[in-house]
Amino acid sequence: MTTTSTSTSTSTSTSTTIDSVGTPGWQPAATPVAVALACGLALGVLTNLGQGVLPGAWNQIANSAAAWTVVAFAAGALLKRSGSPRRAAIAGLCAEAGLVVGYYGYAEFGRSGAGSLFFPLVWLAMAFVAGPLFGVAGLWWRGESPWRRVTALAALAGLFGMEGIMYAWTLHYAPQAWACLAAFLLVPLLMARSHRERGLALLAAVPCALLAHALVTIPLNSLSV
Repeated sequence: MTTTSTSTSTSTSTSTTIDSVGTPGWQPAATPVAVALACGLALGVLTNLGQGVLPGAWNQIANSAAAWTVVAFAAGALLKRSGSPRRAAIAGLCAEAGLVVGYYGYAEFGRSGAGSLFFPLVWLAMAFVAGPLFGVAGLWWRGESPWRRVTALAALAGLFGMEGIMYAWTLHYAPQAWACLAAFLLVPLLMARSHRERGLALLAAVPCALLAHALVTIPLNSLSV
């Protein structure tokens, strides 16, 4: 009886230890979010450095809003089926906020200063919107629902379309506009799972680009005047 009791106690203790360390504790849930934040901070710094390296108007690509949003999309996509929409949204938010903090933090402490806080706060506010949305979009892209995959790719491609419109009609930077158009086409063509999904994503990306231009580019341009 004593041996049985001891064995049961040991088994219970071992089980408790395994449960507390290896299964759904706070550490596994927090790890993707921490990685997304760290990557966002690092890429924000690299973005700032890239602007000093890329020649001429190409330095605008370094802090492209569409390119930044890819980071949030990737943060959600890396969770795949193990993640919930809530976790994907948080990971996307941390990635986007990290980009903003890394970019302007390096501008402040590694260069001559970030200047006014107005635009850092504007971009941070946008990160709180775009980060969760595209984090969830990344998770949807890895999911099993065709319409969610199409929606995710159309939204992502639409951002490159938005920037293509800005480069073509607002800034008149033809090479950069063509680069954004290429990305606009390649996102659905390379990332969709079937010809049907490619076609639907491309069709849906056109109104997404126009909507993003109306909701993001035009207001930002008015703030810059």
